Amino acid sequence: MLGIIGGSGWSKIAWLDDVEKRAVQTPYGKPSAPLELARYNDSSTVGNAQETVCFLGRHGETHTIAPHKVNYQANVHAMWEAGVDAIIAINAVGACSAAFSPGTLVLPDQIIDYTYGREHTFFDTLENFSSHVDFTEPFDLNLRQRLLACAGRVDVPLHDGGTYGCTQGPRFESAAEIRKIARDGCDLVGMTLMPEAALCRERRIPVASICMVVNPAAGVADGVISMADIDQAMAVASAAVADILKHYLAGSI
Repeated sequence: MLGIIGGSGWSKIAWLDDVEKRAVQTPYGKPSAPLELARYNDSSTVGNAQETVCFLGRHGETHTIAPHKVNYQANVHAMWEAGVDAIIAINAVGACSAAFSPGTLVLPDQIIDYTYGREHTFFDTLENFSSHVDFTEPFDLNLRQRLLACAGRVDVPLHDGGTYGCTQGPRFESAAEIRKIARDGCDLVGMTLMPEAALCRERRIPVASICMVVNPAAGVADGVISMADIDQAMAVASAAVADILKHYLAGSI
């Protein structure tokens, strides 16, 4: 079963069918919202319901949970208990250079964590060396390749590779912070992919992120960051992400 964790602009997925909401409790508290177990019915295969989906809105059902307040432990654990065998995370990001314009989709292959104070592990005690999970490659190669193939089939440009810098939020970064993050090698900046990706690794769930570039980061372009421009870029990028996910769920790669 595929898990989808939706970020900004993705509090729900309107095109899923047979949705069953399941409120759950975990040892780490409540997840951001009830899990939504559903199916995607592909109209090209008449009456044939495809892969079951477990969807969770990272910021809650009405997008009210700030990035630093998300219960990442509960979210990932709930997905794991539901039996997902892979997770696609959808993340809205800023671009650290002019190389990625608003509306671009990026499939990152690396991450740098700048967050603090978040519950970032399931292993608060070290029983053995298995608690030290390998995080050399944060995102699953096979899952990334499948998403790239899906994007190619539906003619959606999806940039292969890039480093995501995860900041604390909820404020946007200063221009100086972005310059530092870019010097560190980051191409994208967001607030939600850590500790989410690391927790998935601890639960042995393959994960990949589709990043929607919705704005130039601070200082990359002239002027201030406009929420109206972000909303417009998010709408364009979200439609493209939906095309990729529908093709993925139809299983016709």
